Amino acid sequence: MELGIGIGWRPEIADAVEALPGIDWVEAVAENLCSDHLPDSLVRLRARGVTVVPHGVSLGLGGADRPDPGRLADLAARAALLGTPLVTEHIAFVRAGGPRTASARLEAGHLLPVPRTWEALDVLCENVRIAQDSLPVPLALENIAALIAWPGEELTEGQFLAELVERTGVRLLIDVANLHTNHVNRGEDPAKALDELPVEAIAYVHVAGGIEKDGVWHDTHAHPVTRPVLDVLSELRSRIAPPGVLLERDDDFPPAEELAGELTAVRATLEAAGKARSGSTSEAGAFGCGSGVTPATSRVQPADDADTGTGTATEGARDRAAVAQTALLSALVAGTPAPEGFDHRRLGIQSRALAAKRADVVAKVAPELPEILGDGYRDAFLSYARTRPMSAGYRRDAMDFAEQLLITGRPADDAARRRLTHWWQDRAAARPPRRTTRLVRAARAAIAGR
Repeated sequence: MELGIGIGWRPEIADAVEALPGIDWVEAVAENLCSDHLPDSLVRLRARGVTVVPHGVSLGLGGADRPDPGRLADLAARAALLGTPLVTEHIAFVRAGGPRTASARLEAGHLLPVPRTWEALDVLCENVRIAQDSLPVPLALENIAALIAWPGEELTEGQFLAELVERTGVRLLIDVANLHTNHVNRGEDPAKALDELPVEAIAYVHVAGGIEKDGVWHDTHAHPVTRPVLDVLSELRSRIAPPGVLLERDDDFPPAEELAGELTAVRATLEAAGKARSGSTSEAGAFGCGSGVTPATSRVQPADDADTGTGTATEGARDRAAVAQTALLSALVAGTPAPEGFDHRRLGIQSRALAAKRADVVAKVAPELPEILGDGYRDAFLSYARTRPMSAGYRRDAMDFAEQLLITGRPADDAARRRLTHWWQDRAAARPPRRTTRLVRAARAAIAGR
């Protein structure tokens, strides 16, 4: 299936995307779409013959629990509505806690890496198979960017992806920006990863921007694509012509002409690398006769390992994954001690990045909050986030943040507190009475004090 050159569709740049020349397809975040109707912009694009691929971010297929049937049904519904040829998700965990650990459910609000171990692979493969059985179209999975590495990993990224494909038949969405991120942050060679993974399984490729600060690469999707990322794209193209390549941008959207310029750079990189490959006297490269198959030695599992290679995880494996993932996520979002073997400095960087992302996303889903709180919004939210992990989505996070402010008598300005009270009351009707008792009293007191 050939997709061509595409761009990530976001509501903020919908008009620009429609006007860009040479766009063959777009990708939309699945969770941002309704399951029964599409934004007008996507309707118009589809009417022009532009393929729309839903890109999920919340399944958490690398998590300890089996995929949630409701989330799978929602993704399937969006796939059916779009008439898409495939859907995509990530190799990551996004939540932890719950019944397996007899602890509160924690939401990361971010894609976090799974350990590259045989046992974690068993859990991932079984989750992938469940997802595949629930979706009406093929599934492709994306490699993620990571600031942190798990101790005791047994496989490289390329080996891990190769095993996943061999066991499940899933397709791959290779993000070359994430390969670059892992090169800077974890010392992993993108070329080696490309040598080891089965390039014939690639469904399409992501290209995105980021920024380096204090020796750490932040995969922001809010900065221009850099030359090193295009170099990784060139490295990939020297091995195979990917069916599709897509430019991602999620924030700080530039003018349309800048997006067009980045797409031109992507096309030029692909064209130059393609010509170099065609002119090479040896097409085999690292794959041997150009087959694109990972060397068998990279897939050999230790003989004393109990895994059968079926991708079936025991409940014990899931329980161990639950404990480990909960400990890591709790350290990142709740300030608990860092699990043994992790780089404390990197955990601190990741923790601050997660809190900052929460503040940014809450400001988007509830723009009234920074308007009401003014310059004090960000400091107030980051202070709240240090001791209040996210347990549901960002909209609930916004409600919980406002609730905590009101319970503690903030903001100090009477007018702002009254506005926040009314904002919270307008949205709190569905909350259980036992959760709202204190807030109702606080609200009445605030209104009475006008």
